[in-house]
Amino acid sequence: MNSLEQFSKKKYLSLETFRKKGKGVQTPVWFVPDGETIYVNTGVNSGKVKRIRNNSRVNIAPCKMDGTTCGTWVPANAREISEAEVSKKANRFLDRKYGLMRKMFSLGSAMQGRQDTVLEIKLAE
Repeated sequence: MNSLEQFSKKKYLSLETFRKKGKGVQTPVWFVPDGETIYVNTGVNSGKVKRIRNNSRVNIAPCKMDGTTCGTWVPANAREISEAEVSKKANRFLDRKYGLMRKMFSLGSAMQGRQDTVLEIKLAE
């Protein structure tokens, strides 16, 4: 089984990022797969983004809304996307997957002045 197959038909992914001293922090997030890549949209100043900027190594596992994992942890690497076209594509995929709920969350974020960024996650080699 491909390591990404366990994520098909799942709504949440647990993203484990690492603090400078090595302690892991797990966060459930919405995600969308695109071939061998997974995209996540999140706040540009969120803790997970700051940790990824310092250390691109992450672990991912399918999970429930509360973060309870329901699959195997997979080592991966994450980076913040700077290419506008890739970000637009990822956001279109996320809009399609999460529909009205995503639109409501996006509107709430925009009203609060929150800026978002897209993370690209690829399995570690």
